[in-house]
Amino acid sequence: MADSSDSVSVDMESVPLAGKEHIVKTGRGSVSVAVFGDQDKPALITYPDLGLNYMSCFQGLFFCPEAFSLLLHNFCIYHISPPGHELGAAVAGPDEPSLSVDDLADQIAEILDYFGLGAVMCLGVTAGAYILTLFAIKYSHRVMGLILVSPLCKAPSWTEWLCNKVMSNLLYICGMCGIVKELLLMRYFSKDVRGSVDVPESDIVQSCRRLLGERQSPNVLRFLEAINGRPDITDGLRKLQCRSLIFVGENSPFHYEALHMTSKLDRRFSALVEVQACGSMVTEEQPDAMLIPLEYFLMGYGFFRPSQLSVSPRSPLSPTSISPELFSPESMGLKLKPIKTRIQAEV
Repeated sequence: MADSSDSVSVDMESVPLAGKEHIVKTGRGSVSVAVFGDQDKPALITYPDLGLNYMSCFQGLFFCPEAFSLLLHNFCIYHISPPGHELGAAVAGPDEPSLSVDDLADQIAEILDYFGLGAVMCLGVTAGAYILTLFAIKYSHRVMGLILVSPLCKAPSWTEWLCNKVMSNLLYICGMCGIVKELLLMRYFSKDVRGSVDVPESDIVQSCRRLLGERQSPNVLRFLEAINGRPDITDGLRKLQCRSLIFVGENSPFHYEALHMTSKLDRRFSALVEVQACGSMVTEEQPDAMLIPLEYFLMGYGFFRPSQLSVSPRSPLSPTSISPELFSPESMGLKLKPIKTRIQAEV
């Protein structure tokens, strides 16, 4: 156990850390799924942003001990990689068919069938959040809840479309070159952690830059073209039958998109958390800011942190001190009204 009073102790021997990779063949190509935890538990599926996989998009969140204990105690985690984004992926051949966002959403349904899963909890970042939202619209009976980080729901703006086209051309001609990496890092992170002439870039940015260098550019190009051709799904948001929790960094280029999406969701069952001094990838840049909203959200489903762990003073959610009525979905639906909750960055 750490000495700090803010820490949480985790019995690492009791938590399955070794994930198993499955290559799932779907009607739209093969997909890598890394499974962590007890498969008898409810399922949480993740889907990362463009150019990323679970190691580069969700590592910060799952390395946060409090989030780790909360999620691994309640769920088996199924990390879905976009086609060809897993470590060591083969290069997509020139005869590989292009993919649409509908194809990617339909792949998820086939993956759930492969593992014999029913309704699942979903966690996605930006492009991945769009794919999971589309999946929830198309397969509403298979989604328990949506946890979306800097999500997309509209067709690309002219600015985004043009930026994506520039990246597409560079990926095709030059591969994963320095300019493409810089454009992607600007998409993911705030200026503060990307550094400047006088301030070096942070460790998380350096790590992400290295991991981007491992991606196969034709595979990233396929996902990028699918996302750049996405339709507006705003009209489908009202049809969602599950609760939604949305996080967005106030410095994210998709900040307005998250606000727009929240305004179109059912106010009774959605909540927005804006994180100050943060870019799009809250899961890596400020994962601690996600903890308390996640706990409140998951308690509406009867999920909670294991009681044998010492709970951080930052968390009001020690299971022994919560009134039983707060575990009811109706109560949580009222608690998660769509207000803008600003979380100050720790200095």
